[in-house]
Amino acid sequence: MSRNDYLGEFEQIVLLTVARLGDEGYGMAIRQEIEDRVQRSVAIGSVYAALDRMERKGLLRSGVGDPTPVRGGRAKRFYSLLPPGMEALQRSRELLDGLWKGLVLDPERMA
Repeated sequence: MSRNDYLGEFEQIVLLTVARLGDEGYGMAIRQEIEDRVQRSVAIGSVYAALDRMERKGLLRSGVGDPTPVRGGRAKRFYSLLPPGMEALQRSRELLDGLWKGLVLDPERMA
């Protein structure tokens, strides 16, 4: 496997969030869901950079919704997970599960 076959932590978080949001996965909703679930502040630019990068890799796709008056007539860009994105998430989970299997962290022993 090449380096590009593995997802980084933030990529995993973004892809999992896109999967969780389903049809409601647009930039600000993705950012808010990450902040709510991970309890970590996230810059919207980082979210969009990750989304763009993973779209170029073919892990997800985007499409523009209808314009809304709330956004001054601008449309939202919605994201959805593609099969290669699902496979990448599964590979990442299997990799981490394999590393955790049988591992017991004992702070007393490590000190």
